[in-house]
Amino acid sequence: MTQYHAPLADIRFALNDVLGAASLFQRLPNFESATPDIVDAVLEEAARFAEQVLAPINASADLEGCVLDKATASVRTPKGFKQAYDQFVEGGWPALTIPARFGGQELPETIGAIFKEMVDAANLAWSNFPMLSHGASEALKVHGEPWQQEAFLKPIIEGRWTGTMCLTEPQCGTDLGLLKTRAEPNADGSFRISGTKIFITAGEHDLTENIVHLVLARLPDAPAGVKGISLFIVPKFKVGKDGRMGERNSLAVGSIEHKMGIHASVTCVMNFDGAEGWLIGAPNKGLNAMFTMMNTARMAVGVQGLGLIERAYQHSLRYARERLQMRSLSGAKFPDKPADPLIVHADVRRMLLTQKAFAEGGRVLALYAYLQQDISTHSSDEAERTRADELVAFLTPIVKGLLTELAQESTYHAVQIFGGHGYIVETGAEQYSRDARITTLYEGTTQIQANDLIGRKILQMGGPGLKHFLVEISAFCQAHTNNPALGEFIAPLAIVTKEWSDLTQEIAKRAKDNVEEIGATSVDYLFYSGYVALAWCWARSIAALDQSPQSAQFKEAKRHTARFYFTRILPRIHGHGAAIRAGADTLMAMPESQFG
Repeated sequence: MTQYHAPLADIRFALNDVLGAASLFQRLPNFESATPDIVDAVLEEAARFAEQVLAPINASADLEGCVLDKATASVRTPKGFKQAYDQFVEGGWPALTIPARFGGQELPETIGAIFKEMVDAANLAWSNFPMLSHGASEALKVHGEPWQQEAFLKPIIEGRWTGTMCLTEPQCGTDLGLLKTRAEPNADGSFRISGTKIFITAGEHDLTENIVHLVLARLPDAPAGVKGISLFIVPKFKVGKDGRMGERNSLAVGSIEHKMGIHASVTCVMNFDGAEGWLIGAPNKGLNAMFTMMNTARMAVGVQGLGLIERAYQHSLRYARERLQMRSLSGAKFPDKPADPLIVHADVRRMLLTQKAFAEGGRVLALYAYLQQDISTHSSDEAERTRADELVAFLTPIVKGLLTELAQESTYHAVQIFGGHGYIVETGAEQYSRDARITTLYEGTTQIQANDLIGRKILQMGGPGLKHFLVEISAFCQAHTNNPALGEFIAPLAIVTKEWSDLTQEIAKRAKDNVEEIGATSVDYLFYSGYVALAWCWARSIAALDQSPQSAQFKEAKRHTARFYFTRILPRIHGHGAAIRAGADTLMAMPESQFG
């Protein structure tokens, strides 16, 4: 069994000292209960749940996996999962960020993200069961009719039911225009839903009494393509408008996927055979409601990446301190032992510092994005809401794309630090690597995030979020120009911020002449953007040290890690910039026949 300790000191530093969340919460309407004392109590209890309930069953659940009983079309989750879910419900966690009018606790989404990071780090597979319930709740809050909110939303908030997103089909993944699932109207206003969906997370399980599927389908008169897609509520057990649960609906799990990782998270093929469903939102406007869920899920998956980075770092650090292997090149550091621990070796430190820099910088970035989300939904100032909403739209593909990709690197480093033992199941390092791999794929691959960032959020929409972000970084640099404690960080940050702006304009000009430039530059541009964003997060972290109550050792470690990031990681942007400037022809000029 591997251990996990919630990084509460760093979480508090990022939330309060760097980002000033406490004062923000107090000025936003409806967050009066998010006092420092209450937030602290929530964080402590969240840490206990993650450390003591979820982490101990992570490895055993991975080995056991989920089991499908074909005779009953039911799925058994691993030992301990149901008990953990019951404690999750008993603790009131499903309602943590839900508005009070729906029976929730109405704490900020930022606090929900912190709880989620701990849960993801402790047990990623388990975290998938409640994750999509949050997305379903958002869709019902925004698009559901009052009776739908009463009948479906409240049981999800109470944790009695869970929710799913049923989008993908065998013949279509990202290209939802190829979707074939049908919705036939009934006389009572319901619909008969027929079709097959694949890769459905938590499509069937034994944790709750009902499962609410949100299903994309086509009405009989729907136009072709994505403009003809509607969204439907299709529960496992039928639910009347009075909220009463009835007979089993005509839907069932067809099979469960045998996956590379997250073995304890059930991923289903779901067959709908004339199942009773209810339209949510307007006809043929299903993508609007779907993206309410999708954007929530994309941010959540970015947090999964963050959780895995943190878990990989903790696991690697513990081993590097304990494992004796050779002597330091500059002489024995522990002469009383037969060899020095791994942590004395320069390249092991490179890998550990990379993980640490990604975890701590990524935490500031993710929480900043979630704070913007809280502002966009709760501020009483319309201009402030608009600015925050534009920042969230811009940051979502960066948080999702960058942090999940950095999770690949961080879990890779964990295996490397363990050496041959990292390839062995018993040590736990290989599970994190396997589990992390899916995060760059589901809820939109890294390529999808990158195309959304440069193609839609910047070129198509004019880049308002980027403009806000550049202004904020520039203002920060200007404010600290004469701060000697920040000199080594402010000057390079100002330079790369200007280069980022210039590079964006270059891409925009080239894309006008050749649209292939968008796809050819997008992933490199996402990494470039992400590395600059993390540099700003690290500079802000150093600026916050003077007023922080953290220990001198904590502060000194921050400065060392920031220096490592600026000198060893941030220069990666030059490679990405060179690749971007190489142009689309280096990718598109070769005929398809020559790939043979």
